[in-house]
Amino acid sequence: MNPLEKFERWYLDETTRSAVRIPSACCLTSVGVDGYPNSRFVSLKEIVDGKFVITGPLNSKKGIELLANPKASLAFWWTETERQIRIQGDAVPIENARADAYFRGRNKESQIVSIISEQGAELDHPATFISEFERQKVTYQDIEVNRPSNWSGFYILPKRIEFMEFKENRFHVRELYTSKDDSWCKVLLQP
Repeated sequence: MNPLEKFERWYLDETTRSAVRIPSACCLTSVGVDGYPNSRFVSLKEIVDGKFVITGPLNSKKGIELLANPKASLAFWWTETERQIRIQGDAVPIENARADAYFRGRNKESQIVSIISEQGAELDHPATFISEFERQKVTYQDIEVNRPSNWSGFYILPKRIEFMEFKENRFHVRELYTSKDDSWCKVLLQP
């Protein structure tokens, strides 16, 4: 089986069973400019032509790190089905048209936060930030918010995908798919 088809099947299984508000949440790890790994949770937008899509500011820590060293991993843990998926791959910026479409799909408050925030920068005066947010809400009340140039996203082109299905007897089923010459090789791993 193609691992991308398996991912989509497992994802559908989890979303139909789960009461979790954001079943698309996954842990993105990048390599920091200081050489240390950095992990944070992001929302998987979709899979396009075998590429996993995430979005966010290019001037955030994740954006800076993925532009400097385009290697990334995604990890999913799904409680209802007791499954884990780990993906390792290369990060490639998405096209502007696709970034525009994702930005338009965000609610207006999220769009406004994106235009006033430098994600991850120190916040000296929270009240000033909130006041600016409220001011921009009034400004953009009846007009469209354009995507800021620093807001975009990345494709994660998978090189390795590992599926693990937890079993009560600890004999977890682990399958590792590795991309090689435009096809996938599968091996089983010990629990």
